[in-house]
Amino acid sequence: MRDSPFKNRLTTLRVGDPVRLAGPFGSLTLPLDRARAIVLIAGGIGVTPFVSISRQAEHDQRNQRILILYSNRRPEDAAYLSELTQRAQRNSHIALVATMTGMERSTRRWDGERSRVDTALLARLTEGFPQALYFIAGPPEMVDAIQQAAQRLGVADDAIRSEEFFGY
Repeated sequence: MRDSPFKNRLTTLRVGDPVRLAGPFGSLTLPLDRARAIVLIAGGIGVTPFVSISRQAEHDQRNQRILILYSNRRPEDAAYLSELTQRAQRNSHIALVATMTGMERSTRRWDGERSRVDTALLARLTEGFPQALYFIAGPPEMVDAIQQAAQRLGVADDAIRSEEFFGY
């Protein structure tokens, strides 16, 4: 999708070239406490760990409330949007709210949210999620802004987990 040093290096590899991988690392995993709701907030490809989380929650038949708030510029840019939409439609414990912030450059129709994830949007969408855990993943500026918005809403620091995605 984008030109990055990582992708450029991958294109130079040949079949059989050695590759060293590490991980996975991070804190974006389903918590053991199934009673506490989870709010997953993703920007762009930051949704990737949340797809895994929602798959696992559905597989485990967890009755834990999960809200996925997924922000992109356009529907064309939204990886896994179809899968997440279908999962939310068939699982009453998973809700999906997708928001598109650059629809003026889109060729598709969009009837959903169009605002950036800010304090007002977060307050409106998480009203029914008291004491939830917040997982945030996406571009560094977005992650920082949403952490600050959550804190303004009274979410405790220890209830927020985040990961930044650089230059994918």
